[in-house]
Amino acid sequence: MIELRMQIDLHNEVLERANVSRETLEDLKAFAAELEKWSSSINLVAPNSLQNLWNRHILDSAQLKLVAPIAKEVWCDLGSGGGLPGLVIAILQREVSASFRMILIESDARKAAFLKMMTSRFELNATVVRSRIDEAPSASADVVSARALAPLEPLLKGVYRHIRGDGVALLPKGRNFQAEVEQARCSWHFDLEVLESLIDAESRILRLKNIQPKGMPI
Repeated sequence: MIELRMQIDLHNEVLERANVSRETLEDLKAFAAELEKWSSSINLVAPNSLQNLWNRHILDSAQLKLVAPIAKEVWCDLGSGGGLPGLVIAILQREVSASFRMILIESDARKAAFLKMMTSRFELNATVVRSRIDEAPSASADVVSARALAPLEPLLKGVYRHIRGDGVALLPKGRNFQAEVEQARCSWHFDLEVLESLIDAESRILRLKNIQPKGMPI
């Protein structure tokens, strides 16, 4: 009962702070149902996470809206997979900004097909780019996200390719984030804020700006 109460409180805190309407909440629930339905055949999320899909994936993705810059016209989600966080953010932004655009980069054909099906179903202003991250045209995005994709050092190569010069990267990380940051600083300059996750006490959201490979002028 205590755990259930905590989950309800968590649900309310994230969605209230994200200013989610009843209609958008219903779309998020419908998307979660589609994610669960297709995961067994496309492997969109880890099977052992399906029992806690709402908190582990939907709310965990939704919280990125709370730490994103206010002016976010173009958002690029790298290795989007099942649309986490990309499709969740696109659903949240649909009724907030008519000019908002999501770019979902995914190399796997079946996952890209799922993303296209979901963007059509929920009438999202989103473009699915079926490509490797390092081969896709630069998105020149205001915000770049990537969730459970790669360690920070190699991940920054893709982020740098697709972010605007004044853009922000939002990268959820687990308990070993400090080691990843130290390794990345060997090859990259960046300004870093480490933000606590509302979903998992051991996780953090890395908010990076002014990303530059070492050896280039800052």
